[in-house]
Amino acid sequence: MIVGVLALQGDVAEHERALERVGVSARRIRVPADLEGISALVLPGGESTTILMMIDSSDLRAPLTAWIAEGRPTLGTCAGLVLLADRVIDGRSDQVSLGGLGVTVQRNGFGRQRFSFEAPVSAPTLGADFDGVFIRAPRIIDVDAGTEVLGSLLEGDSAEPVLVQRGALLGCAFHPELSRDDRLHQRLVGLV
Repeated sequence: MIVGVLALQGDVAEHERALERVGVSARRIRVPADLEGISALVLPGGESTTILMMIDSSDLRAPLTAWIAEGRPTLGTCAGLVLLADRVIDGRSDQVSLGGLGVTVQRNGFGRQRFSFEAPVSAPTLGADFDGVFIRAPRIIDVDAGTEVLGSLLEGDSAEPVLVQRGALLGCAFHPELSRDDRLHQRLVGLV
């Protein structure tokens, strides 16, 4: 099995290593032809506005939008979550995400780089907590019906969603590839 990793910016090598650890091959996706023959796709972290501009300049918008609309297995982490969000707050006025995940996100919702942090992510349906690495992370503001919350940050009596799934689309506000917890990559492969 081959899983594509969008390789325009971001944590490409880290995702490739995680995919190799779960027993699949990774392919860097830079142009539409690279999508041929892959079974799943990772949209890594980075800077969402820059990634979207590079998607457009690489003629990847139409094939990626079709991929997502077909419900094909896709994992979006951090900026990848922004790419999958149906609605984005604090984006540029001309920023149009790929959509499909059924969430509203706020870019850099947890603050700028200096407010990056690590915290446990409660994910009871996936087993043990994740070690969530949040770097200029988006915040999930709203979750539509049909999108399931798989993981949350717990603060006092409140739980804030940071990991969601809609069909074969997974999105998380943190970087699982940096914590070496491969459960989300394994879940992605399991959706194929």
